[in-house]
Amino acid sequence: MGDASLAGWMRTLIDYVRSGAPDLTNRQMALLMLVYLTPGPHTVRGLARILGVSKPVVTRALNTLGGLGYLRRERDQDDRRNVFVVHTSDGTNFLEGFKRFLRADDGVSTVRPAIGVRTEQREPAFAHR
Repeated sequence: MGDASLAGWMRTLIDYVRSGAPDLTNRQMALLMLVYLTPGPHTVRGLARILGVSKPVVTRALNTLGGLGYLRRERDQDDRRNVFVVHTSDGTNFLEGFKRFLRADDGVSTVRPAIGVRTEQREPAFAHR
């Protein structure tokens, strides 16, 4: 199985594991990327629909990502019943670091990224306002 794209992905994942950054599941990583790379607003219901999983599955992943400071919940100021999932500077830094791993595998960057470093003071994960 000599597929170059799989070999590149393997090297990226090995670098990621060696970095000491939090070990995210595929579901958590997909959810994180979905919130960061697609236009919002994002809700648990909408994210569950896109991923094809139940709302409790998304909630568990969000709890983990919130605990890491990568995502947070924010009440809609226009309709306090709605809660949106939004990104944070820590989550942005994490994905920027991961992106550098991908680039390093393509030969674009030789700098070893530091990912998963907290940069902001925050409330407890997913605190409702």
